[in-house]
Amino acid sequence: MNPQISSAPHTADVIASDGFPLLGTDYVELYVGNSRQAAYFYMTAMGFQPLAYRGLSSGTRETESYVVVQDKIRLVLTSPLQPGTEVGRLHDLHGDTVRCVALWVDDARWSYETAVERGAVSVSEPCSSSDEHGTCVRAQIQTFGDTIHEFVERKNYNGTFLPGYESWSPDYRTEPVGLKFIDHMVSNVGLGEMNTWVDWYAKVMDFKQLISFDDKDISTKFTALMSKVMSNGNGRVKFPINEPAPGLKKSQIEEYLEFHRGPGIQHIAVATDDVISTVIALRDRGIEFLRVPDSYYDTLLERVGEIDEDLTPLRELGILVDRDDEGYLLQIFTKPVQPRPTVFFEIIQRKGATSFGKGNFKALFEAIEREQAIRGTL
Repeated sequence: MNPQISSAPHTADVIASDGFPLLGTDYVELYVGNSRQAAYFYMTAMGFQPLAYRGLSSGTRETESYVVVQDKIRLVLTSPLQPGTEVGRLHDLHGDTVRCVALWVDDARWSYETAVERGAVSVSEPCSSSDEHGTCVRAQIQTFGDTIHEFVERKNYNGTFLPGYESWSPDYRTEPVGLKFIDHMVSNVGLGEMNTWVDWYAKVMDFKQLISFDDKDISTKFTALMSKVMSNGNGRVKFPINEPAPGLKKSQIEEYLEFHRGPGIQHIAVATDDVISTVIALRDRGIEFLRVPDSYYDTLLERVGEIDEDLTPLRELGILVDRDDEGYLLQIFTKPVQPRPTVFFEIIQRKGATSFGKGNFKALFEAIEREQAIRGTL
């Protein structure tokens, strides 16, 4: 089961044009307080479908994981079954958090060895695991905070998910909401650490910097941040990396770092082909979104030019629009999906645009500040 594309080129063919070939995002694993209830939430509220399970009934006694899928997006939701586990320790520290961004590769051993040779810290060496559906090879390296990357080689594996997991097919299912794939994942790091991790991705994984934003681009009356966007060679994996910038009050990045207790993934941007329909479906299932002032829409068409969509549903739903030289995009951001003001989702539809909504930053961050003020953390 291929995560992002229909066929995988051989490593030797890809290396010629890409210094660190990645075929896409394989899955994202979140450590959560209650994996069963988290799976129910993602299925009910966001339209994910049940895929696989690992826990007591499959022979695992320390953790329980549910895997849910929507088109090319796979989320692994993991909780501890026993006290004193590493999963429990990290969840106690960070709350519900993205632990692993797994990257689909054609050769996990090559990816791991190359990353370590270039300075990455090893978490686990390449290891093969097998079942009746074939063999999968995986290896892990450390990145910012307690986040890890896993290299997943599955060209000789045809099972539902991974060896050790069993198919999960409960009677309860909901309709998908139109989410297609992960567009990008945004990380928050501490003051002065952004360039360290920009350089790390460039050196270790041959990522290139697509764009950068400083505090003049991303600032409000009270807070500011800086960001650089890193992308792998084929553009399928993109990591904007944020750090706080000095401001009059506590920025959203500082709030995240305080409640998350260190760096981590701030939000996951997921793509759709019809943002209006997707957002209506999510709203009707109880997902709450950040809202910008209604005045944002009074001059929207003057700022971004002609668009295909009717302005009325965009205004009603709070969907933002921005344009670059390649086209325009539509985006909206959920409120945090767990108790701590940390992880949230972005819903994005690209109509040619390759940028990240720079024109919306001020309105968006003012909306986040209003939520911070309600929480008493601004």
